[in-house]
Amino acid sequence: MMLTQTPGTATASSRRSQIRSAAHVSAKVAPRPTPFSVASPATAASPATAAARRTLHRTAAAATGAPTASGAGVAKTLDNVYDVIVVGGGLSGLVTGQALAAQHKIQNFLVTEARERVGGNITSMSGDGYVWEEGPNSFQPNDSMLQIAVDSGCEKDLVFGDPTAPRFVWWEGKLRPVPSGLDAFTFDLMSIPGKIRAGLGAIGLINGAMPSFEESVEQFIRRNLGDEVFFRLIEPFCSGVYAGDPSKLSMKAAFNRIWILEKNGGSLVGGAIKLFQERQSNPAPPRDPRLPPKPKGQTVGSFRKGLKMLPDAIERNIPDKIRVNWKLVSLGREADGRYGLVYDTPEGRVKVFARAVALTAPSYVVADLVKEQAPAAAEALGSFDYPPVGAVTLSYPLSAVREERKASDGSVPGFGQLHPRTQGITTLGTIYSSSLFPGRAPEGHMLLLNYIGGTTNRGIVNQTTEQLVEQVDKDLRNMVIKPDAPKPRVVGVRVWPRAIPQFNLGHLEQLDKARKALDAAGLQGVHLGGNYVSGVALGKVVEHGYESAANLAKSVSKAAVKA
Repeated sequence: MMLTQTPGTATASSRRSQIRSAAHVSAKVAPRPTPFSVASPATAASPATAAARRTLHRTAAAATGAPTASGAGVAKTLDNVYDVIVVGGGLSGLVTGQALAAQHKIQNFLVTEARERVGGNITSMSGDGYVWEEGPNSFQPNDSMLQIAVDSGCEKDLVFGDPTAPRFVWWEGKLRPVPSGLDAFTFDLMSIPGKIRAGLGAIGLINGAMPSFEESVEQFIRRNLGDEVFFRLIEPFCSGVYAGDPSKLSMKAAFNRIWILEKNGGSLVGGAIKLFQERQSNPAPPRDPRLPPKPKGQTVGSFRKGLKMLPDAIERNIPDKIRVNWKLVSLGREADGRYGLVYDTPEGRVKVFARAVALTAPSYVVADLVKEQAPAAAEALGSFDYPPVGAVTLSYPLSAVREERKASDGSVPGFGQLHPRTQGITTLGTIYSSSLFPGRAPEGHMLLLNYIGGTTNRGIVNQTTEQLVEQVDKDLRNMVIKPDAPKPRVVGVRVWPRAIPQFNLGHLEQLDKARKALDAAGLQGVHLGGNYVSGVALGKVVEHGYESAANLAKSVSKAAVKA
């Protein structure tokens, strides 16, 4: 699911009051999220820690020639010409930076971040025995995620959910498990006719011809697998992962790996068979022996103290390459072909030069940066929608959980639950945080992370913290919490006014338009990154970060040859 920032030395209760009072203030100025597993937070450090970090970065800046005296209007220019400057210290920018150093032996680079800390929307919090996320909550443990854990040195802190833990969908007044294996024949979320329709469509008997126009997720799924699969499985999944509207989301852009199966094989099953045959003929290169074994089954991962451990580990690996509180004011091409970047920094206005630039900030931020030199690119990038999402974390005593949701030992197994928009539940989805990973709540308590808002409920930005908590609590009492349970403990509330980028119809064309407009404006060495390019899942962001580093290394090499 969704977003983030981290705690310090203040007590958990005072932090919670700060969160409640600041949720809508930060909501007026902040970034992005998602439900059942995806995109990037940070950590709110104590005043002493934050001051030490700022001192460290000022010292590092001075060591590389950055000015230490405050400046007004005119920018002070650094003599050094960097090979690469990565704009944005979220997970995408951090992975790119670390890969430049570790894999491509490029040391002359910077990663700049406008905020006071790195990590983007990854926001892991802790206090009073709780560990909770207010941005993305977990990731799919693919090899890219395992590799970044190894490369950053935090692989020993990896934790994985129980692969047998059920996932639920609320349908017709009941939490019904999603099929995960042989139970695909017996699960009651779909009717027998619905299962038959899905099977016949999957093998290509009644899916019809693939149209020439770009299909929405709704059009693609209903044509291939039928209405029941769409309304009972895919629609709540889109709400949970993208906080989006499947009638607007592009199947090709948002779920390309599934879309390509039908394109290549004529049907979903045909495409899967063809993909298997291709992999048999062209096996993948040997797996990196440093990587831990892939977890078995359908599971998700995190780190012992939350997702923030990953950006924190990367920051420790390249501390002298990172500048926080550096806000990019302008970007332009110099007469000699270099790129000039002007920043507002704690030490005054600074101008730096680079041979290549990676822009990993949100698309609306990038649009403002390039609107003068490449207005067509700015128009395309500014068209992407980022709906608001709220992360509401509540705790209940285990005695408050409905008995039918408990195992024989009194625990509450499960990954979480999704709520179709047609079923009268306002909350998008709920993660069973304390059931999913160890050490997330005190013994005897159930910690629930709930996401609310999204494309179809943008009004959350006008609601108070109390109203959001009241709505989520009301929804939970309809499904998993006893109606007469005591009021929940409010552990954390965070509203992200611009959360997850929507991969709507036309997304890929707009992205291509932006790239071509940048090239036409003479900004060929400016590379676009971030989750609006890669996809919103953390694994996708990391994978793209590695690819971006490789492309930047090639760009630097070409620039050196020309020079």
